Amino acid sequence: MSLGKEDIEKIAHLARLGINDADVPDYARNLSDILDLVEQMSVVDTNGVTPMAHPLDAQQRLRADEVTEINQREQLQANAPRVEAGLFLVPQVIE
Repeated sequence: MSLGKEDIEKIAHLARLGINDADVPDYARNLSDILDLVEQMSVVDTNGVTPMAHPLDAQQRLRADEVTEINQREQLQANAPRVEAGLFLVPQVIE
């Protein structure tokens, strides 16, 4: 697929990007190459291929879910400007 100057300008406008006119041919070539690669990949027969979340068959080592620190809520909230029922009170930012 070959992209023209108008296509690149439209994509740049939609993405709210400023592109110099001198750079448009490079962007057109690069984006056209990407679209050609996607087109080649869409032709590949993937029937019978099991989807993978990761290319390596690895197991993630997880640590035990245990409390490792004592509760310091009162000490940490002592310097807060406003606290109510164990919660920090902050100014409203959304109307």
